[in-house]
Amino acid sequence: MGAALRERLPELGVRMAERIRAEVESYANESLIPFASLRESCEGNADLVLRHFALGTEAAVRPARATGRLRAEQGVPLADTLHAYRVGFEFLWAQVVAEAPRHPQVTDAHLVAGSSEIWALFGRYAEAVAAAYREASAELALRREARRSALVEALFTGALAGSTTLWEVARQLGLPERGPYAVVAAAVPDPGEEPLPGIEAELGQAQLPSAWRLLPDEQVGLVALARGGAESVALRALRRRRARVGVSPRFDSLRDTPQALRFARLALAGLPGAGAGVARFDDSPLAMLVAAAPAETARLVQLALGPVLELPEAERARLLQTLGHWFAARGVAAEAAERLYVHPNTVRYRLRRVEKLTGRSLSDPAALADLVTALHGLRLMPR
Repeated sequence: MGAALRERLPELGVRMAERIRAEVESYANESLIPFASLRESCEGNADLVLRHFALGTEAAVRPARATGRLRAEQGVPLADTLHAYRVGFEFLWAQVVAEAPRHPQVTDAHLVAGSSEIWALFGRYAEAVAAAYREASAELALRREARRSALVEALFTGALAGSTTLWEVARQLGLPERGPYAVVAAAVPDPGEEPLPGIEAELGQAQLPSAWRLLPDEQVGLVALARGGAESVALRALRRRRARVGVSPRFDSLRDTPQALRFARLALAGLPGAGAGVARFDDSPLAMLVAAAPAETARLVQLALGPVLELPEAERARLLQTLGHWFAARGVAAEAAERLYVHPNTVRYRLRRVEKLTGRSLSDPAALADLVTALHGLRLMPR
């Protein structure tokens, strides 16, 4: 019986392919799975199964593995691939049952045994297909991630291979060709650990396309801020991660991405303390400039605040805290006193003490600029 069916393989291959196309939606897409390719696959698998029944040969699973890899590369869902195999085996078994009456030696007992055997074969084929599909999917995912990482690196460095342009890279990453954009840099707590897990998916759900790359000490990303309120949405998402994050100013041209990355890194470097926080470069350009020149800033701190820093710890802390609150209160002693829970005269006394120690008058704009800059520097270099 198996030999008789093998003589009809070309016809069976066509009919099986037509049945699969009728019952499995993704297989009906000619551009995805050409009919000729599907028919060839059906005919080859049918031949293996029928050889097994006719000649007792081992049913090799290598073709099933090849199909699994191919369908993964074509982007056919695994569920559809397994469904197609099930439809094919059902069709083939129906042909066996229909052929059986023409062969008196084939009894009902033979058919019962054959039914059990063919579905056992289906199980083996399905396992082989699924295993190969998952292996290929994992390899494809790694290749896609490696390519995506390389494209993101091209945006941040401006270094492109061949004739590829920045705008072509943006399209491949799903980013708009024009801004506004912002660059984000987040400190990595441990090598290989993302400080902003799930950020790309969350921003994508908020209709903010982005592209990210994980470096040994940073996670960097380019975020498109095309819709209204986009920056506020992005900042809220970043703050929820409880990481140390720097954000660049907005910019419109992808050619400015490398410079924006530098600004984001400066914003991150200028973030005070050691805890989580999000610093925008535009929030304090002076602090960012201080962060950009640590050696020069250290010298300025010593020149401007040296005598204060030599005081005993408690007194030094009081004076620096008062000076900081007075700056934050825009020079209003009463407001600074309210923040410090002291009398305004106490604030004024402490400020006069700073003036005397440093030799700089807080009414002199040049001296004031030195002290503001030095205080920013001191926060970045607490030692």
